[in-house]
Amino acid sequence: MDDYTVVHPGACIIMRIPPYYKKPGWQRFFAGVFMGALISWFVFLYMYGVLQEKQIQLLEEQIATIDDLKDQKKLLLEDYEKLNEQNKSKLKIQEIDIEFLDTRKIELAGLTIHQLKTAVKKDLNHLIAKDIETVSRNKELLRQTIENKVYEIDDKNYRLQVYTIYFDTTMEILLKIDLI
Repeated sequence: MDDYTVVHPGACIIMRIPPYYKKPGWQRFFAGVFMGALISWFVFLYMYGVLQEKQIQLLEEQIATIDDLKDQKKLLLEDYEKLNEQNKSKLKIQEIDIEFLDTRKIELAGLTIHQLKTAVKKDLNHLIAKDIETVSRNKELLRQTIENKVYEIDDKNYRLQVYTIYFDTTMEILLKIDLI
């Protein structure tokens, strides 16, 4: 009863650690476990440090890429807004709308009014897809083109006078009809 001692039944039992320091096999085992744990800890720290360094480098590269992309996006948005502003000033005429002011006064038939509208649209059809700015600069020429032409419908001659011209994507022209 070397290893432990019984003092009294019901009393506290005192135990001693087994004397492994006397057995060299156990000493080598514990030394190997200790050295293995120490070496594996250093390998773990080294690998963790290398991997963390790679992760930090990757994050830095990604942050730099994100910053570059944000700058590019900002520049592209500014260019886009400038182009939109320029395109607003370069709108094109897409449609021509003709209206007559005094159709009740002259008492023209609906077919005659339609034929007059068609004839004027045919004369102005070349303006479609032109810049509004360019067409508006030449509005006097446009006015003279309409007013100097005599339209013949059903053996009657009509001359048109331009009352107003509105320039937008749909060019609206208000005309007065004169029977010649």
